[in-house]
Amino acid sequence: MKQARVVHEGRVQPAVERDGRLLLADGRSVGFDAVTWLPPVAPVPQPRTILALGLNYADHAKELAFKAPEEPLVFLKGERALNGHRQRTRRPPDVRFMHYECELTVVIGRTAKKVRRGDAYDFIAGYTVANDYAIRDYLENWYRPNLRVKNRDGATPLGPFLVDRADVPDPMNLALRTTVNGKLTQSGHTRDMIFDVPFLVEYFSSFMTLQPGDLILTGTPDGVVDCRPGDVVVTEIEGLGALENTIE
Repeated sequence: MKQARVVHEGRVQPAVERDGRLLLADGRSVGFDAVTWLPPVAPVPQPRTILALGLNYADHAKELAFKAPEEPLVFLKGERALNGHRQRTRRPPDVRFMHYECELTVVIGRTAKKVRRGDAYDFIAGYTVANDYAIRDYLENWYRPNLRVKNRDGATPLGPFLVDRADVPDPMNLALRTTVNGKLTQSGHTRDMIFDVPFLVEYFSSFMTLQPGDLILTGTPDGVVDCRPGDVVVTEIEGLGALENTIE
């Protein structure tokens, strides 16, 4: 099942995809253009933990002239960084290099503590697509967190759907692609991750508790380019959907 959260006629409500349309919680069926899309993850009672991987594809590390990590390189995001499908993300004035990052995103479904690799998928609710925009101008050095680079309001579009785990039998076998204004600029595959999804669930849950609704953004392959105001960026993952965002 592909689940969404949308605003329709001023009301926030869940929806599911049905035959190329949205079936709203109130029973009505509407087109994709009839709603405002929100990130497809429901609010949670406690602050959501958003974990994001850096350099989790060897080709992307090489592209940025970094050494591939031997242990997950991770940073945290605040929830205000999230944005919905077909929304806009601001490029700060005077920056020289702002690029997209198409990323498979894991949504935790059960409380996870000291989970073994072989059981990792049992703790996942589903998957969605993230565009983890980065502003390279603000990357200073390895001793300073990626706060200004990655944790900006509305700079992490998510969606359009949360796809149930049961409908994604092998998340490590999905093609990723990004287009800018219709031109293909990034193409990769989740099998090329350095640290795969079961490893990451085991790794994080070995020292922290993951709660339902927490997110793990798993990194991006190579092929990033600078994005300018007016650019329409579409990040797409096989079986999950195409996430559209416009730079302003």
